[in-house]
This record gives sequence, structure tokens and C-alpha cells, in this order.
Amino acid sequence: MPIAFAYTLIVLLIITSALLTLLVLLHRGKGGGMSSMFGGGVSTSLAGSSVAEKNLDRYTVLVGIVWFACIVGLGLWLKLELTKAATPEALNAVTALF
Repeated sequence: MPIAFAYTLIVLLIITSALLTLLVLLHRGKGGGMSSMFGGGVSTSLAGSSVAEKNLDRYTVLVGIVWFACIVGLGLWLKLELTKAATPEALNAVTALF
């Protein structure tokens, strides 16, 4: 695959990282933080959420999925490029280190 594919994924990863951070910060606090995990917080119901909050949740999940796909795509691209470029001598030198 061409290097432009990797650059496209990197740019998309940067954009989705910033957008995901912004979307997470836009969420309203839903309780007592860590104390709610141990029964100290007030329970809230997702059924009472407004349409805007539900849409924000959907957008956050969607951007998170795109972000994850970029990470996996870059990892697979890097693995493919390293395997194509590797000579047997280079592979032996790397495996000798471990």
C-alpha cells in the first residue's frame, strides 16, 4: 500500500483524537465519580436523558469506532510494510536480540 494511505490514517487519527477528547469533555457529569462505583453515588437512569445527550453519546461512540479503526489500520499497515521490507538477514539480527 502506498505511503499516502498511512498519512491519511495519521491525519484522520489526529482529527478523531481531538474530536473524541472534545466530545468526552462535553458530556455532563453523571454522579460521584469513583465513589459511585462502590455504591456511594446517586443512581441515574439513561431513560431520562435528553435527545441532545443521546446524540452526543452516539457521536462519541461513532468517533471512538473510527479512532479505533485508524489505530488498527496503522498497525496492520506498519506490519505489512515491515514484512515486505525485511530481508532474512535483518530478521535474524532482530530475532537474535530476543
